[in-house]
This record gives sequence, structure tokens and C-alpha cells, in this order.
Amino acid sequence: MTTLELPPLDQALSLRTGWTRAHWECVADAILDGAARHQSPGGALIRYPGQPGGYGADVDALEGFSRTFMLAAFRIAGDPAATEELAERYARGFAAGADPRSPERWLRPDEVDQAKVESAALALGLHLTRDQIWARLSAETRAHIVDYLSGFVGASYPPNNWAWFRIIVEQFLASVGADHRPSDIDDDLALLDSFERGGGWSADGHGRDFDHYCGWALPFYPIIWADMVKDDPRHDERIAKYQADLDDYLDDALHLIGADGAPLFQGRSLTYRFATAAPVWAAAFGGSSRHAPGLLRRAASGQLAHFVGHGAPSADGLLPIGWHHAWRKMAQNYSGTGSPYWAAKGLFGLALPASHSVWTAPEEDLPIDRGAFSRVLTAPGWLVSGTDDGVVRLVNHGTDHGREGVHGPDGPLYAKLGYSTATSPILSGPGVADPLDGAVGLLRAGRPSHRAGFVRGVCDALDGETTVGSSTSRAHWPIELAGEPDHGHGGAATRTVFGPLIDVVSVSRGAWEVRFSRVRGEGSDTADHDGDLRIGGWALTGDPLETAEGEARTLRLASRVVALRGIAETGVRVEDDVTPLAGRTGVPWATARAGEDWTVCAVFLGDAAHAASSPVADPEGAVWRITWPDGRTTSVDVTATLPDASGL
Repeated sequence: MTTLELPPLDQALSLRTGWTRAHWECVADAILDGAARHQSPGGALIRYPGQPGGYGADVDALEGFSRTFMLAAFRIAGDPAATEELAERYARGFAAGADPRSPERWLRPDEVDQAKVESAALALGLHLTRDQIWARLSAETRAHIVDYLSGFVGASYPPNNWAWFRIIVEQFLASVGADHRPSDIDDDLALLDSFERGGGWSADGHGRDFDHYCGWALPFYPIIWADMVKDDPRHDERIAKYQADLDDYLDDALHLIGADGAPLFQGRSLTYRFATAAPVWAAAFGGSSRHAPGLLRRAASGQLAHFVGHGAPSADGLLPIGWHHAWRKMAQNYSGTGSPYWAAKGLFGLALPASHSVWTAPEEDLPIDRGAFSRVLTAPGWLVSGTDDGVVRLVNHGTDHGREGVHGPDGPLYAKLGYSTATSPILSGPGVADPLDGAVGLLRAGRPSHRAGFVRGVCDALDGETTVGSSTSRAHWPIELAGEPDHGHGGAATRTVFGPLIDVVSVSRGAWEVRFSRVRGEGSDTADHDGDLRIGGWALTGDPLETAEGEARTLRLASRVVALRGIAETGVRVEDDVTPLAGRTGVPWATARAGEDWTVCAVFLGDAAHAASSPVADPEGAVWRITWPDGRTTSVDVTATLPDASGL
């Protein structure tokens, strides 16, 4: 538990969290004070302790400056009178870092790609602090900064959210009268337009790439850019669209926060933690949101309070790689000691003054605060349910960080059948390459098949409380990986063996999913396999952890897999230190003989007190009749929900 000293709670203003702007300032100042303790003599490099990242210590130190500068810029923009010393500190850092002759000079965007990312953070912060930092810099330092940022003009980048980095950099250059390429901005905006998937959602690229980048990047930077060009009427229509899209996105995203403030644990770069609050602050900053300011603050404060309550940041203002506590195994190939400070995006609200309604309005309830709900998120293909235990969970039939028919290894943070605000998938050990939790796999020499590249089927509501989703995958076994397994996008395989088709249909209601699974399409071109299908439930981490047949249980929650039809055996696998959450992890599972008849399980994650009574599934011709624990029934033609998988 953190020893960070916080102001008293104010539950008259903030009924759910008790948090006020003073709490946010306290956290921001702790992080900025921590940065000061690790800065270089000239202030341009912040070298946090820990193992260097994959791009080296100099990139880590640049990230340490640029990402904490973004936080400093929010703090300064929202309260310029009280932050003179902070502005002077970062101005000194700019003078040393942008000077090509300085021993503390920054790696340039035309030297290393990661500097392109950081240059956008620098430009963003300078835009917000024009009067406090840019105005106090010498002409020579300004020229050095322009020269540094110009290394991104006309340069390449990965075709994903990075397009916004070049836009922000070049728009800032334009705003200070420096050379830039308007055609770059036009091309980048056109690329970003091609990522749009409807309902306010954009994929983070051309694949099925849905994660927190859909919040802390893709709708966040448009609001910054809009502020840069707000006086140019040529952009009015696009700005209005971005603001409307953000509101539409939040209609869904606000349903993905647990009652305890925990965000959904899904997707890459999770060590950025409370950066998940960025889109709600962006809606407030944009100034035209249909979402009430008290609701936006409730969403943001809940998320930050969740992490602070678990010790992130620590009392000395540090954010090591991890989730609640330090857990180096969360590092991805681009993660270094400065990387976690991208969490600064989640404190964007500090750029708004204390008088702003987002700080003064009473908190309003999140969807999970109002009670149980069911929602279909069409773009990512998620069936979302919130329950009275405060947990939000989803069943995933649309996201794998890949493309239909591209059969790579499963990424644990993308290709699982389920993600929640209370659990983490297995991210370490053999369960990464051989998925068990949140998976349906055909066993071959004891190893389960993967599902990435699946074809998406129905993703729809059956009634106000029940949803259905389906997908069909080509069973495949990555035999030789090109490097270590990656818990983000899944990595790549140099050799893959293919098997038959696997159909999975999920009927979800509350804490229960009734999961239908079958194997079909055996032929001469499919590999031999063991003939067993393995169904994995939720990976539940906690201390103490208790297990029984097909069940793992903590003091609060239970994870169960219950045999309904065609199941031969159930059990639980228990492992240590395989998720960034505290405690041991148990994964309930079931096995069945593979065949074209439907195998049926009930999969549960929720309040342990509600785990005892499970659904029942009975076939009635082509239709299955599901009777839920509360006695209500759902009838569904499971086979009719499946996609056309002839292309697999």
C-alpha cells in the first residue's frame, strides 16, 4: 500500500472517490519531484533506476524528460502562477537537451525512431506552455528546438497511432513559423481516417488492433491538434467530428471501468497505467462533450485512485514497469525505465484551471455504479457485462491484434476470449506460448492450438441482459517462434502446423458465459492431433487462493468452469508469479473429445457468493435453451450465429 500522503477526502463533492483537484496535484507533484531527483545536471535527461529498455539508456533518459515534461506542461498550463519554478526547471532542460553541442543532447528523431514519439510529447507540452516556457527560451534555444523537431518532417513511421506524432510536431512547427510540410499533415490525417471503424472507434492500424491506444492516443491527440488549429475555420468540420467521435467512444469506454476504478486489463503498454484516464480528460478539454463534467471526473479519479491505492506511484514518485507494483515481466521490446511515465497523459485534466466545471461539479455515477448492465461493443467485437460485484468483464470475438486468416501466435493481451477489470491473463511462463486461460484449444502432443486470424461471426444482443458472439478459427500450432513469445501482439512463428476448424459461440449474461465449442473440417491437409479439446476459464490471481474441482477462489471472487454437455474432465492449474497482480493464479479448465457435436461449458467470473448455482443448457432441435441461475431462459440457434469460414 502506498505511503503517498494525500489530502483529506471530500465526499460531498466526490461521493464515489472523495478525490478533488488537490489529490491530483499531489500525485502530479510527487511524480515531478521524483523526476527532479533523477535528472542530469542540466536537467535534459532523467535517468530512472532499473534495467535499461530495448532501445538503450539514452532513449530511456529522453523518455524520462519528455514524458514528465508533458505532465509538467499540464500542471503549468492549469496553474501558471504557482508553477514558475517548475517552468524554469524544464526550460533549462530544453536548453541543454536541444543543443547539439551539449553533453546532455537528446537523440534526434532522424537518429532513432523512438525520438519521434518523444518529439510529439515535447511539441504538445510546448504548445500548452507557450507563455510560460516557449516565451522564456532564448532565440538560440528555440532555433535548436525547431532544428530538433524538424528531424521528423517527411520522415517515416509505423502506420498506426504514430501518425498523430508527426501531425503534432509539424503543427507546432507551423505555429512558430518554422518550415514544415502541409502535405505530411494531410497524408497523416487521411491515414488516420482509414482506421475508423464506426461508433467513435478507430483501430490502431489496419488490423484488429483494439486496446487502450483507442483511448489514450487515437481520440486524445485530435483534441490537442484541435486546440492548435482552432482559429483556422478550414478545420471546423473535422474538429467537430473528432469531438463527436470522442463522445461516441466514451459511450462504450465508460462501461469498461470497474467500480473500484480499475481499467480493463487488455492490450499492450499496460505499464502506462492511469494513462487510461486520458480520453475522459480530453472530452472535458474539448469543451463540447455531452458527457457531464462530474461523470468525466468520476471516471478519471476512480482510475488514478485505484493505482495510487495500490502504490503506483510510490511515495518517492516513481513508476517502475509493472501494474500495481513493479513487475519487470510486463516489459515489451520498447519498454524502458522512462516508458511508464506515459501515464502522464492520464493527468491531462490538470491543464484545466481549478475553476473549470470538471473540477467543481459533483461526481456522477459510472455505468457500473448504477448497477448491472450488458452492452455490445460492435467495433472491437466485445460482449461487455458489469455486475453488482463491481467487476466489468468482456467476451472477445473480434480482437486479436491481427487480421482474418493471418495465423500467428496468440497474443495473451489480445486473443483471449475474456478480459476484465479484476483479472490479468497469464503473461509469464509456459502459458504464454501454450494458452490455457480464456482459450479453446485443440491439443496436439499436449500443446493447445492458437486462434489468432479467426473469422468473426455474430456479435449482438439477444435481449437487454443477454448477448451472443461467435468466431471460427483455424487450429494452428506455432512450432518455431521468431524470438521470445510476446505478450502484446503475440510475436511471429517461423513454422506453423495447421489443423481443423474450431467454432466457439458465447452466450453471455451477467457473470456467466455459456460457451459452445466444436471441431470440424478434418481433412487430409490437417495435422494429426490428440483428439482432445481443452476449454480454459478465467485466470484468477489472489492471496489466499483456494481451489476445488473446476474452480479457483479468492476472498472476493471465484472463477469456475462447469461441465454442461460433452465434458470428460475438469480441473484447475495453479501457478506462481505469472501475472502482475499479487498472489497465486488459478485457471479452471475442462476437456472433451473433439468432434462436430457441441461441447458446452458454463464459465464464471464474479462474486464468490454467486458462483454455486450455474446455468443449464438443453438442445431443442436446432435451438439451445439456456436456463440461467435466476430462472430466466434464453433460446438461441447456436449454429446460425457462426461466420462463413470458407476462407480459412
